[in-house]
Amino acid sequence: MGPKAKKSGSKKKKVTKAERLKLLQEEEERRLKEEEEARLKYEKEEMERLEIQRIEKEKWNRLEAKDLERRNEELEELYLLERCFPEAEKLKQETRMLSQWKHYIQCDGSPDPSIAQEMNTFISLWKEKTNETFEEVIEKSKVVLNLIEKLKFILLETPPCDLQDKNIIQYQESILQLQELLHLKFNVATEILLRQASTLADLDSGNMEKVIKDENVTLYVWANLKKNPRHRSVRFSETQIGFEIPRILATSDIAVRLLHTHYDHVSALHPVSTPSKEHTSSVTELVKDDVENVEKAISKEVEEESKQQEKQSHLIQEEKLKVEEEQDDIEVKMTSAEEESEAIKCELEMKVLSETVSAGKHWRTDGISNVSYKPNERLITFSLDTFGPVTLIQDAHINMPYQSWELRPLDVNKVLLTVTTVFTEIQIQIKENLCMLSSVKLKDKKHISILEGTWMTPIPFIIALKEAGLNIFPTRYSHFYVVINNKVPLVEVKAYRQMALLSSTFAFGWSKWNLLCNSTKVVFKVREHLPEECTENPNWALLMFSGDRAQRLKIKEESEAFSEALKEETEFHSTLYHMVRDFASKEAMEKVRSSNCQFVNSVCHMLLSTRLLSYS
Repeated sequence: MGPKAKKSGSKKKKVTKAERLKLLQEEEERRLKEEEEARLKYEKEEMERLEIQRIEKEKWNRLEAKDLERRNEELEELYLLERCFPEAEKLKQETRMLSQWKHYIQCDGSPDPSIAQEMNTFISLWKEKTNETFEEVIEKSKVVLNLIEKLKFILLETPPCDLQDKNIIQYQESILQLQELLHLKFNVATEILLRQASTLADLDSGNMEKVIKDENVTLYVWANLKKNPRHRSVRFSETQIGFEIPRILATSDIAVRLLHTHYDHVSALHPVSTPSKEHTSSVTELVKDDVENVEKAISKEVEEESKQQEKQSHLIQEEKLKVEEEQDDIEVKMTSAEEESEAIKCELEMKVLSETVSAGKHWRTDGISNVSYKPNERLITFSLDTFGPVTLIQDAHINMPYQSWELRPLDVNKVLLTVTTVFTEIQIQIKENLCMLSSVKLKDKKHISILEGTWMTPIPFIIALKEAGLNIFPTRYSHFYVVINNKVPLVEVKAYRQMALLSSTFAFGWSKWNLLCNSTKVVFKVREHLPEECTENPNWALLMFSGDRAQRLKIKEESEAFSEALKEETEFHSTLYHMVRDFASKEAMEKVRSSNCQFVNSVCHMLLSTRLLSYS
């Protein structure tokens, strides 16, 4: 039974040729059916996709046609709003004329810096005056520095079309003459002071020590009367200013002057380019004029007019100071607690430089050694190979590019501009035609600034910030030193002007998508500012602007990929004003229309000067 069962179980049913053909035929029919179903499905999906594209294209064309149809009307309305800019310029001109009239009726003896004859008379009379003490020169220097500042502001604030070439040359020559004369007067006054060295001798050391301090100038003079080789280290009383000299100088007839000025008396005046006579209607040129006016005479060519004098047995070696203390020979210790920019400059990046008096006349780093800085004591120590001018210089672009920015309304015609950089967070308030430094955070720590709470017009404010080491104002050459997100200037200026028009009611902010759109478009966040609104999770809208068209994007700041897709139920507009009007309240738009022209102009000036859309 066993073997037979095994044999019968091993038998297989044979498949006939007809059955095999039938199976193959069924399989082929099934494959063809699946292919047909896939083809139909693809065709259906393709038809649906094409239909969607057609609908979207028709919708896009309708929106473009609608935008084109109302473009002239929107641009005319924008033109009426932008009349605030020439109105603001007219007020500036009236202010300048009023200032000249006030100076005329004041009759205080100081010249009008814009009149060459008065300036020449002032300079000639002061040249003729001799035997002035250092205190008298310091007092006179206040008038001189004020005249220099006025001349610089005339060059910076006067529109290029109102400045003739001869006037520019006249103002520049007056500045240079005042700088040179002031420098000469300080030298002569120091020489007169040294003639009294024996009467000013220190009771302990027997050497002359004299400190004269003023708001603009601090003078430290030391004369080696005793020539004691043990007295190599000098420290002026009640200061942290001091130096050490080699033994050979300790036994020589020498005098050392440390001149610390709170203004730049070392750099030569940077020549101001004369305005072009060619008429241009390009907005790009208007931007350059607006932005570069701020920069004229701020970036200065470094030149030195160092002079050494020998009078009898005294060698007066001049140590010039720019922004920080300047030191003399070998080992020098110094601090400047009252200097606004010291903490920022040294904590960010400190470079000690000396100036050569060779043909090239430029700042150099050789000849300086043993440099150390104690942040807690704010004490700098270094050694010099020779006497000469010394300065601290900060990287002009250390705060660029910016990490983010935000422009937020605070009150009627008052906004807060926040610029966040790698090291600092700078907050600037703007109201009417004035700007104020609201706060500075250095590495997330509050930094006290002497500029805080001081309201200034935009140009003096920008200069003050740059001098304090808070430079967030690119120049025409900054793109050579900073990796930027370059945008077409025409697009930028249109965006800044229209943002300024809306700034009294709408908040604007940095968007990461601005990096991904091309150079002909800018992307930023915008929202209507409501006083009672919670600022922790604001409801931002993303707008893209090309200068001629504004649209609201479908994506959000948190989206994973960039897309220029239009947000549902929104339209194209020719201006930002009309774009935000689609989702803004009537009250907000009414505030926009009633904004102060000087306020709008000041906000625009600050946006143009910081170039947030390209340098973020």
